Amino acid sequence: MELKKYSLKRDVSLFLLVFYGLGNILGAGIYVLIGKISSISGVYTPFAFLVACITVLFTALSYAELSSRFPYSAGEALYAKEAFNSKLLSTIIGLAIAFSGILSSATILHGFNGYLSKFFELPIYITSPLVLIILCIIAILGISHSVKTATALTLVEMFGLLLIIYFGVTNIEFKTVQIEEFIPSFEVSIWYSISLGAFLAFYAFIGFEDMVNIAEEVKEPNKTMPRAIVLSLIISTLIYISVAIVSVLAIHPDILGKSTAPLADVYKTLTQKEPVLLSIIGLFAVINGALIQIVMVSRIFYGMSMNKWLPNIFSTVNKKTRTPVFSTIFSCIAILIFTLWLPILTLASLTSFLIFIIFTLMNVALIKIKIKTPTAIGIVSYPMYIPVLGVIINLVMICIQVYSLL
Repeated sequence: MELKKYSLKRDVSLFLLVFYGLGNILGAGIYVLIGKISSISGVYTPFAFLVACITVLFTALSYAELSSRFPYSAGEALYAKEAFNSKLLSTIIGLAIAFSGILSSATILHGFNGYLSKFFELPIYITSPLVLIILCIIAILGISHSVKTATALTLVEMFGLLLIIYFGVTNIEFKTVQIEEFIPSFEVSIWYSISLGAFLAFYAFIGFEDMVNIAEEVKEPNKTMPRAIVLSLIISTLIYISVAIVSVLAIHPDILGKSTAPLADVYKTLTQKEPVLLSIIGLFAVINGALIQIVMVSRIFYGMSMNKWLPNIFSTVNKKTRTPVFSTIFSCIAILIFTLWLPILTLASLTSFLIFIIFTLMNVALIKIKIKTPTAIGIVSYPMYIPVLGVIINLVMICIQVYSLL
């Protein structure tokens, strides 16, 4: 018996979409990984975030144009189909980006345990299933519920980051800071450590590409998607660099690198108070990032199924909630498996490496699409050098990471 299909609901505005992207971009990277990045790049951690932003910028603009040209679910897989006309390649790319989302969520859930440990210790095999069950229910209830929940949680986590910046500005004696110590020289070893930190910091910018996978649920996607991607990147970069500066000034990078809840420890150092508030905000931030990844992965499976690249059951939409229930549950189960299987740094590094490869392919796809198809009226378009530079930068970052493993 053929399953009846229901369409997704266009219920996401520019405001909600920006916060949907910010929720994913800000949550995992800054709350969970800033300590690990500081252990690699040291006092040059702010530069690692800056390099990561530059690395991401050209690809973000490529995604902005692709999402304007093709505002549908299954983003990367669809873009590959339009560029290369290969079902096999589209399927591989779609599964790869879904896998990166699963790894990203697993990374985030490790961070949840770190902030929870500020209150009481519970093993990850207890906390992770409970959190995933709650998030799965929210994701199933509807895109409006999911995005509005993500928006509320994003406001909470942004408040936490602004709080860190505020206490940093009011409590750090900037007049006594030796600024030259925090400005890197042109030594190769220094910039190599910055690039390795940037590779991990790059993970902190992952999120803008997730936005394209809910394009079928966005109002006026041709205009809204590009604007939201650019706005999310600008806002997150400004916040990241500010928080990174405060963090390395407040706590020595070697000490910060050993923390399981780095921003909570920064808050404690700056205020001399127990980091109860920041730990609670950290929990919300981590939950938010996981929720957004669940929505993203389920929409990729849905879109791939609609294109006949996955079994029909992945694209079945519940009549009442108008969400892909099976895809959502399947995503949550996969996330749980990897959460319990791999450590946080392995998960983050695998995610970044996989995303760099996908980003390279997406820039190549845009180059081919721009050559093949003239820009239509109402479509956002950028110069050809944008995706070309995107390809070059992503390949350089892949080579640096491969070299570091040799």
